[in-house]
Amino acid sequence: MENLALINSFSEFKDDKLIDRVTLMAILEDVFRNALKKKYGSDDNFDIIINPDKGDMEIWRRRVIVADEDLDFENEEITLSEARKIEPDFEIGEEVSEEVKLIDLGRRAILALRQNLISKIHEHDNTNLYKHFKDLIGDIYTAEVHHVRPKAVILVDDEGNEIVLPKEKQIPSDFFRKGDNVRGIIESVELKGNKPQIIMSRTSEKFLEKLFEQEIPEVFDGLITIKKVVRIPGEKAKVAVDSYDDRIDPVGACVGMKGSRIHGIVRELGNENIDVINYTNNIQLYITRALSPAKVSSIKIDEEKKTAEVYLKLEEVSKAIGRGGHNIKLAGQLTGYELDVIREGNTVEDDDVELTEFSDEIDGWIIDEFAKIGLDTAKSILNQDVNDLVRRTDLEEETILEVIKILKEEFED
Repeated sequence: MENLALINSFSEFKDDKLIDRVTLMAILEDVFRNALKKKYGSDDNFDIIINPDKGDMEIWRRRVIVADEDLDFENEEITLSEARKIEPDFEIGEEVSEEVKLIDLGRRAILALRQNLISKIHEHDNTNLYKHFKDLIGDIYTAEVHHVRPKAVILVDDEGNEIVLPKEKQIPSDFFRKGDNVRGIIESVELKGNKPQIIMSRTSEKFLEKLFEQEIPEVFDGLITIKKVVRIPGEKAKVAVDSYDDRIDPVGACVGMKGSRIHGIVRELGNENIDVINYTNNIQLYITRALSPAKVSSIKIDEEKKTAEVYLKLEEVSKAIGRGGHNIKLAGQLTGYELDVIREGNTVEDDDVELTEFSDEIDGWIIDEFAKIGLDTAKSILNQDVNDLVRRTDLEEETILEVIKILKEEFED
C-alpha cells in the first residue's frame, strides 16, 4: 500500500506538468536509485519496475546465498539460514530476489524521495523551456506585464513563463502598466543556475524587420525582401527593400495607400519615423536614396576607404543631416559608407566668418551642434529663425540667443 500511495502521488506530477510516460518513468527510476544508493551503498543488484499509468511500483533486490559464516557483503549476499526462511529449498550459490518495501527505506528517505522528484521535474521543465525559447530567438512574442521595476519590466506569457524586458531594450517612449500586452522579439535565452532567463527586446532591428513580415503580406510571402534595417529606437529608422518582380513596387507596397500599412508599425514603435527606400547595387543611387528627404546634387565615392563626399545645396544640408544628425548617421549605417556632407559653393562670403573663428567665445560642442545641421558660418546662423534652430538642434533657446548675440557683435564691430 505504501508503494501504491507514493506512486499515485508521484503520478500527479505527470498530469500537472504534461510529462510524457517514458520521461516520467526515467525520472522516477533515477530518484529511486539515488535513494537505494544512500541506503545500501549500491543499486547494482536492484530491479525497479514502475508503471505510472496504473500507479504501481516494485523494487526487487537480488542477493547470492552464502554459508552463514561466509557473509561479507550484506547488500549483495544473504546467509543460507535467512534464505531458507523465504524458501526452504534454497541452496548455497543460488540467487534470491526479495521485494523491498518503501517503508524499509525509512520515513526520511521517503520525504527525500518526493523532494528529489520535484527537483528533477523542475530541472526537466527548465531544460524543455530553455530549448523551446532558444528556437524562438528572433521571433515576435507577446506577453503580459506582471510588474514594472526600475531597470526592467517583468512579463508573463499564457503558460506562466517569465520574460524580462530590460530598460535598455525598451523604446524611450515606452510606458507600461500591469496587465498591458507587450510585443517584442525574443533576443536571448540564458541559463541562470538551472533556470532559463528569457530576454525580450523592442529596440532590435530584428523587431522592426519582423513587424514588416507580420503587417505586410508581400514581405511575409517573400515577394518583397528586406535587405537591411537600421534604426535609432523611438526616433528614426531606415529600411531598404527589394523585389525580384518588376510588377511590384516594394516601397509602395510597404507604405500602403496614404501610409495605411506602415502606420501600425510606426504606432507600435512609439511613432518612430520610418523611411522605406528601394535597394540598389548602384552605390551612388543607394546613398542618394538613403539621404532622403534631402536632394543630393552629386557624390564623390572612395570605394577603397568606404567614404563618400555628398554635395548638396545649402537648403538641402539640414535635411540630409536631420535632427540630431540622425538622418546622415542612419544613411551611413544603411549603405556602409562614411558620409561627409559638403555644401555646394562652399566658399565663405567676403563679409562672412567661419564659426570656428569664435571658438574662444563659443564652446566647441555648440559649434558642432550647428555643424550637424549644415550651419558653419556666422551668417548661416544669423539668417535662421530662432524657433527653427531650437527645433532642429539639441540646444536650448537661451544658448542659441547667446550665440546670436556674439555673432551680431562681430558684424556691428
